[in-house]
Amino acid sequence: MEKDFSVSRRQFLRNSGAGTAGVFTLVDSQAVRGTEANSNVSVGLIGCGHRGAYDAGIVHNDPRARITAICDLFEDRREMAKRSLKLERPADYEDFEKLLASDVDAVIIATPPFEHPRMLAAAVEAKKHIYCEKPMGVDVEGCKNVMAAGRRCDPKKNISVGFQQRYGPVYQDAYKRVVEGQIGDLVTARAYWIGGDPFIRKPYSDPKVEHIRNWFCYKDTSGDFIVEQDCHNFDVLHWFLGLPTRAVGYGGTKVRTSMEIMDHLSLAFEFPNGIQVNFEANQMSPPGIGKVGEEFVGRKGMITTSRGKTVFTPAHDSDQAETTVTLNSRRDITVDAFQSFLDRVVSGKVENVAERSALSTGIAILGRTAIYSRKEATWKDVIGL
Repeated sequence: MEKDFSVSRRQFLRNSGAGTAGVFTLVDSQAVRGTEANSNVSVGLIGCGHRGAYDAGIVHNDPRARITAICDLFEDRREMAKRSLKLERPADYEDFEKLLASDVDAVIIATPPFEHPRMLAAAVEAKKHIYCEKPMGVDVEGCKNVMAAGRRCDPKKNISVGFQQRYGPVYQDAYKRVVEGQIGDLVTARAYWIGGDPFIRKPYSDPKVEHIRNWFCYKDTSGDFIVEQDCHNFDVLHWFLGLPTRAVGYGGTKVRTSMEIMDHLSLAFEFPNGIQVNFEANQMSPPGIGKVGEEFVGRKGMITTSRGKTVFTPAHDSDQAETTVTLNSRRDITVDAFQSFLDRVVSGKVENVAERSALSTGIAILGRTAIYSRKEATWKDVIGL
């Protein structure tokens, strides 16, 4: 099993109190804003960074929900969330545990990845509905803790995760075509996330504050970009193909030298039935250059998936009546993910995806281990789940 990252540094961060927090809450589904506000699904935000504020904005714009509480260690982040969401008098907290002790119904966890296992477990104990951003941790220990928390969850409460591809109609259409055999038996696949640097590192005089505000730059707080970002691709591969048995790969730093983490990588995975999958990612491409998605190749055709569209291409000699079919997304599929979450909260339906999401994160950790060690890494030895 992979050794946990930089335990002393992580402990140092926690002892210093340099963690972000926030809560998302839900109340009765009949409530709406204004005179009917008391019956709305009340939502609080844990972690008021850019992603947290974006997620909260989607929820706040849903007529069934309202943001009633925000939480973050840093006051400027809380103020930014208030402005961007146009909140008048939200409950305002530094400590996420105080929010969990309140009467909120649900939480959105959008803090740095190393905090996800701890905060998700606390939200489970508080019996809240949970929408947690990906990944499920930065190491194997964190993933195991998430799985254990998922098993303890109240069967009437949701644990949903920000692997939004699962909820996007374009991805659901692609999966249906694969399951129905429209591309025939799968023989190989490919995935990629090519783009520029998504994070701007900023200076802070206090080293503890610098570390947590620039969490993306450090392995122990982000898990490296293969875990923090590329887990999206790996969740799709997990969904379509299952779990890999082994991986080999290379990566390093070529352009972005101001961070601990890599800026490029390439991996080869072996999945069940001998399916080989190549994965490539970088965060050093120039502006406007990039592509994100997956390709699944079968004996009768190919499916190309991305957040923007799915393309089904039958083989020229196949018996498919259709020519190439393109299905475009009508909106950001994150909206679909949150609509699905609120649908379940309102209707009483439940999903608990803690285990599958932790396993998807495990694929990223397997790949990272292979790259760091420059040796073949096996699922059994590294992940052991």
